[in-house]
Amino acid sequence: MIRIANGQGFWGDWLEAPVRLVEDGPLDYLVLDYLAEITMSIVQKQKERDPAQGYASDFPVLIERIGATIKDRNVKVIANAGGVNPVACAREVRRLAPHLKVAIVHGDDVFPHLDQFLSAGHAMTNMDTGEPLSTIRSRILSANAYIGAFPLAAALATGADIVIAGRCTDTALALAPMIHHFGWKEHDWDLLAAGTIAGHIIECGAQATGGNCQIDWESIPDMANVGYPIVEAEPDGSFTVTKHAGSGGRVNTSVVKEQLLYELGDPRNYITPDCVADFTTIQLAGAGPDRVRVSGIRGRARTPFLKLSISYAYGWKSIGTLVYSSPDARAKAQAADRIVRQRLYQLGLHFEEIHTEFLGVNACHGPAALPQLHAPEVQLRIGVRGQDRKAVDRFTRELIPLVLNGPPTATGFGDGRPPVREVVAYWPALVPRELISTRVEVVE
Repeated sequence: MIRIANGQGFWGDWLEAPVRLVEDGPLDYLVLDYLAEITMSIVQKQKERDPAQGYASDFPVLIERIGATIKDRNVKVIANAGGVNPVACAREVRRLAPHLKVAIVHGDDVFPHLDQFLSAGHAMTNMDTGEPLSTIRSRILSANAYIGAFPLAAALATGADIVIAGRCTDTALALAPMIHHFGWKEHDWDLLAAGTIAGHIIECGAQATGGNCQIDWESIPDMANVGYPIVEAEPDGSFTVTKHAGSGGRVNTSVVKEQLLYELGDPRNYITPDCVADFTTIQLAGAGPDRVRVSGIRGRARTPFLKLSISYAYGWKSIGTLVYSSPDARAKAQAADRIVRQRLYQLGLHFEEIHTEFLGVNACHGPAALPQLHAPEVQLRIGVRGQDRKAVDRFTRELIPLVLNGPPTATGFGDGRPPVREVVAYWPALVPRELISTRVEVVE
């Protein structure tokens, strides 16, 4: 049995979680999941400004902090902190923790090969809209393939203390140690599906230990010190979800079920680069306090494709807010929205979208929200998006004047005019997996 924990569910997650995981109990592998589609856009913009950036900058600092502990306790770390610049990330880790052996997984970055793919007849159509990639080719900023667990397992086989990847799948981070430790093969579909589902359960960190939980959330103990999830994995594919003894939070079948449903489409066809997992075969059982046993998982052969995560320049946006207080807070916010829209129309400004929310009234639930006729305060949140930066910038100058020339009691304008931000859009596509070649590099 090996113990695999996840200490980050996204870039920006609790900084103390991975430290407590390696210090507060037994552990064999610590995985850290930093990337999401929006994160790839963020790190790409960072790399454009500074070629030495483009990775999760929290990661090297974390490794410096826990480096002595993981070396002493022989805990291996696997992370997708490399973003769009894993080499720079690895070099910074080596600078801050020179006593650790670091391996990189290359191959997910396919930006240099896009024209070659297009010339070979791979249209890389948008999976949501069906448009061919050629329609946005000149605006593409980055392109990365979702790679699976086997390249990460190959990096572990080098004896590395730290394995850094770019755009691998979230589930691959936890599956890779199982492949490496148990010797699972590429056609062990049931085993790979089990490891994939284990990775899915813990990929969002404390969401598997009571965080963001809808069921009896008020009774979850000591959330200020919530424990992050640990999988106790066994060679036959069965595993137990738990957390360190004495930590806060809760692990039971209800909490695990909520996480299983996270970002789930067809439960019979959970497609990853390594296999297709069937969530309908999962068997859950309580196995003691804060312990859930998972077994019975079945899987099928992987598909012949890999998914691409492509980012491209889309235009510009700006979002501003004002707060109105009672009496008539809602009516004031609605009047302010009408005034802004009328002034934009009179200026002849056109946008791809103007979107308004009334926080405190219906921003979260829309028309399903309960009536709030006498809300004590309402935040007007209005944003625009378009291709013309000048038009978007002009919008930013139409909100703050309402403080004096609009409805009364406006507040919350201390930051002044809202900034204009670039919109980086996401383009999902498929390519034949044989087009993607990975390799492992040990960083000396």
